[in-house]
Amino acid sequence: MSGVPAHQASGAALDELPEWAADMADLHAHASPSLLPRHGDDRATLAAERAAGFTTVVLKAHEGSTVERAAAAGDGVYGGVVLNSPVGGANPDAVEVAARLGGRVVWMPTVSARTHKAGASSPELSVHRGFELRPVDVIGDDGALRPEWFDVLDVVADHDLLLASGHLSAHETVVLFTQARRRGVRRLLVNHPKMAFLHWNDEAARALRDVGAYLELGILPDLLGGPAQASLTLTRTYPRSLLVFGGDLGHADHPPPAAAVAPWLHKLQRHVGPARAAAIMTTQTRSLLLP
Repeated sequence: MSGVPAHQASGAALDELPEWAADMADLHAHASPSLLPRHGDDRATLAAERAAGFTTVVLKAHEGSTVERAAAAGDGVYGGVVLNSPVGGANPDAVEVAARLGGRVVWMPTVSARTHKAGASSPELSVHRGFELRPVDVIGDDGALRPEWFDVLDVVADHDLLLASGHLSAHETVVLFTQARRRGVRRLLVNHPKMAFLHWNDEAARALRDVGAYLELGILPDLLGGPAQASLTLTRTYPRSLLVFGGDLGHADHPPPAAAVAPWLHKLQRHVGPARAAAIMTTQTRSLLLP
């Protein structure tokens, strides 16, 4: 595909997309309705994503399920359920319904996670200030996965869904994903692992690599954190075959796809080269999402 014409945002011309940037997949997009300010509703958000080269998009909402919204949006759009307090936390029925309606992703607690609440004053969580939910516990006092989550994992495995870590810490994610593998979950994704409040570390990285967990490269995390927290640094320390894309865009206080995608893709290309960048953004990401 030849270079895509530069988009316009706020009246300023933006960088062109790389030549390979077509038929891409995004596992992490936010739209309204939401209790947080968003750039636009599902229709506007999907139009912006498609204009930036994405043909596969996953809608995410901290408030609950996006499965029905995705079904109404048409081909190439997928949803899932976030297991925060509004859906009852460890609720296997919510996962079963989401799966049977076509959902593909189950996110562990985000705003309800203890790690999120402990790090609420962190700069990278500034987009969530003023939005609070009741806590949902995942790890017990003994350091093990709480037993109510086993039924959730079994439903995820039965439907071959993608299990995403949400806002669990790196250590909590290792505990969860180790159990998930034992119970037959095949698709594992660590959301924005380098965000400082999640406490990424080398030991967790080794354990997650050993269970075949994928890591999410994202645009918003790289805008919010310093150079050391940029997700693109993972391209130097983690198997590139286990990297996928989830932009995490949509918050109204930060750039929309028209402004944010092209510059980030050029950075990705500089890190891994055009062939690997294209693979990460297309087949690699899509294959993690879909059977």
